[in-house]
Amino acid sequence: MLIQVLQSALEPMVLLYMALGVAAGICIGALPGLTATMGVALLLPLTFGMDAESGILMLLGIYVGAIYGGSISAILLHTPGTPASAATAIDGYEFSKRGEAGRALGISTISSYIGGLVSVLCLWLISPQLAKLALKFSSAEFFLLAFFGLCIIANISGKDMEKGLICGLLGILVATIGIDSVTSYIRFSHNVNLLSGVPYIPVMIGLFAMSQGFESIETIYDKDEVNCKVTKILPHKEDWKVILRTAPITGLIGTFIGIIPGAGADIGSFVGYNTARSLSKTPEEFGKGSPEAVAASEGGNNGVTGGAMIPMLTLGVPGDAVAAIMIGALTIQGLTPGPMLFQNNKVLVYTIFFGMFIANTFMLLMGLSCIRLFTKVLSVPKTVLTPIIFVLCVIGSFAMRNNLFDVGVMLVSGIVGYLLSKIKVPTSPAILGLILGPMAEKNFRTALLKSGGSVNVFFNTPICWFFLILIFITLFGKHIKGFFLSFNKQKG
Repeated sequence: MLIQVLQSALEPMVLLYMALGVAAGICIGALPGLTATMGVALLLPLTFGMDAESGILMLLGIYVGAIYGGSISAILLHTPGTPASAATAIDGYEFSKRGEAGRALGISTISSYIGGLVSVLCLWLISPQLAKLALKFSSAEFFLLAFFGLCIIANISGKDMEKGLICGLLGILVATIGIDSVTSYIRFSHNVNLLSGVPYIPVMIGLFAMSQGFESIETIYDKDEVNCKVTKILPHKEDWKVILRTAPITGLIGTFIGIIPGAGADIGSFVGYNTARSLSKTPEEFGKGSPEAVAASEGGNNGVTGGAMIPMLTLGVPGDAVAAIMIGALTIQGLTPGPMLFQNNKVLVYTIFFGMFIANTFMLLMGLSCIRLFTKVLSVPKTVLTPIIFVLCVIGSFAMRNNLFDVGVMLVSGIVGYLLSKIKVPTSPAILGLILGPMAEKNFRTALLKSGGSVNVFFNTPICWFFLILIFITLFGKHIKGFFLSFNKQKG
């Protein structure tokens, strides 16, 4: 099997697609406003005619490259290219003001690579064991897993939890459109194109890409001053010590944050940043251009890349929005994410593992050798970029089924996403609801049918109790923590 994996991953065309994916991802990530999710969603249609290995590894290359690429504009412009680089902008821009942009980019590149390697190693070690455990899941366990994923909506909604929950509920309601998977009853489908449900790939292209295109129209004639002068990219000797001490720890933190359904690279970045500050001997330097801060945030956000693939591959539950699109990519190739993927397509799974290592290596090599070229992308005017985004959105949504109805779904989703952004409502909960809603509904009803309507089926196994405890902590953890803090204050 090892020989087959090496042959698949090291095939010249696969390597070429991966390299192109990483390069495209870095360019997309470097452009403020274009996210990793948007990049993967836009370029997903390019994989329709490819074999599974080439298509999936190219998308993973885009993912890895975009998460890293966001640090380029964060450091040079103080504007995160992607939300994952928001923490990097705090200290990275301070380097640029001192004329040390190259040093910051070097720290970012090496730390991103180390964080990515840690996540790939965890992906390799954890996924097979989790897949074996998932084979023991019945309908009750899968329902509780999906319900736990939906509960995460409360945590990824930021300060406006109510808005996030409403958006997540909207996604669940949209997911009920189509033929009922249990009774085959037609629900809310007055159009023949909706019998199989609302296609979620056009929805994602609309929410994440088209909505960004609408937003960019508002500032299409604005010009940002870009300082593309980059020198001395390789980190100093002292920086290497900081990177090797910080990036592996935050990479591991980012990996486990990526495993949590709904958590993303932006959370991994900030958690890594805050953890490094709390462990640092010089926390007062954070926010003033600390190498430790840049290493921590970039190690954390790139650690999420491998972590997000773990629940997606083993359980069919996306770790973040990009992993949700990857589910679509696998489905297009006739593959179903979940424990049976490890049983029936073991070579492909391990090719993905090894391919992520290669993609991170490409990212390191391109980051160190071509960073001056990638900074030129920041000079592309929005008058050129915005029309390209619109064209790719239309082509991408049409190419999936060659159906103009999907283009309409994408346009409506783009308008909805644009309006939601205006009232500060996060759109990720909607995608989470759209994907996990059917999984929760089907398994809930199937479990009750098997048990004759008895709810005891959700309390019968240790796995059920494990998820019930996680759900309880997710929903009431903050309240419990606040209670104990107030109790300790009163006692003190």
